[in-house]
Amino acid sequence: MELSEIGFDDWFKDQAEQYGLGESVARVTAVDRDQYIIRNEQGEIPAELTGKFLYTAESRTDLPCVGDWVSVRYHDFGAHASIHRILPRKSSLRRKTPGRNIEFQIIAANIDVAFIVQSCHFDFNVRRLERYIVMANEGHVEPLLLLTKTDLIGPEALASLVEKIRHAGIAAKTIFLSNVTGEGIELIRELMVPGKTYCLLGSSGVGKTTLINRLMGDSGLETRGVSDTGEGRHTTTRRQLILLEHGGLLIDMPGMRELGMLGASDGIDDTFNDVQEFSKNCRFTNCSHADEPGCAVQMALAQHKLNAEHFQNYLKLKKESEFHDLSYAEKRKKDRAFGKFVHSVMKTRGMRDED
Repeated sequence: MELSEIGFDDWFKDQAEQYGLGESVARVTAVDRDQYIIRNEQGEIPAELTGKFLYTAESRTDLPCVGDWVSVRYHDFGAHASIHRILPRKSSLRRKTPGRNIEFQIIAANIDVAFIVQSCHFDFNVRRLERYIVMANEGHVEPLLLLTKTDLIGPEALASLVEKIRHAGIAAKTIFLSNVTGEGIELIRELMVPGKTYCLLGSSGVGKTTLINRLMGDSGLETRGVSDTGEGRHTTTRRQLILLEHGGLLIDMPGMRELGMLGASDGIDDTFNDVQEFSKNCRFTNCSHADEPGCAVQMALAQHKLNAEHFQNYLKLKKESEFHDLSYAEKRKKDRAFGKFVHSVMKTRGMRDED
């Protein structure tokens, strides 16, 4: 197998040459706490980080994630490896860490297309869909919508869901899927280009594992029974990169309950570009689109040219991202101050020991 078959294109070759990497290059295909699985020309082997790598990493975002390209050194005739460096990422998916911690979490890296999966039945939610698209746009990943379980609703209900998506200003390509009839599976296979990397984003139970099994020829990821609500129970417990028979690369990952916005201002603007277009005609360049005179956004809302719920979600995501950005900046400031304090203490102790 050539590295190009698992995504090592000219862009990554240039990065490797620019950094003068003497070690071999491999791709991270799975992460389980501090244990890694990497794939090279021969296949998959376990790997771990060097002590120097861990010491110089300032945060978890500096650690490898699924999809990363890394420089490695092999041991015991290639039975396992140590990871020395991450190559620059072409793209990534990130969010705020779940809970109260204000920190980035890199979900996966070097993805070409994100399949955003929503069920037509219980899971469908335009506001959550917008969050996923913001995440994709922020990370320079192309979003593509997959509406699953179309067999559970009628044609009119399906058309209504599509209308809600378009009315929210979401223009991403949409594919309809039925895991019962197999509708849409072949179209996805045709879209997936060998050597390109795709991922599945969506809540638990929307049919991601069943979809992967169909793309793999029903050869193997475990699915569990249907829940009381009629939804499947998602069984993926870790992120992993799968090489499909037709040559495409697919990253599966557990369903995400929290999609907190952090450092996502550009992604929000790209996702809500209809709001941005209207705002260009506002009288004031710093218009908050609240009650300023000459606000083109408010005029568009009044004339029903802009969806009110869509706009309210835009404001909500903007406020959330700005709040978390300030908290993150303050946290980093404190972290740096504490690091300088520790460094000065260690330096003073060293001088005393010399005396």
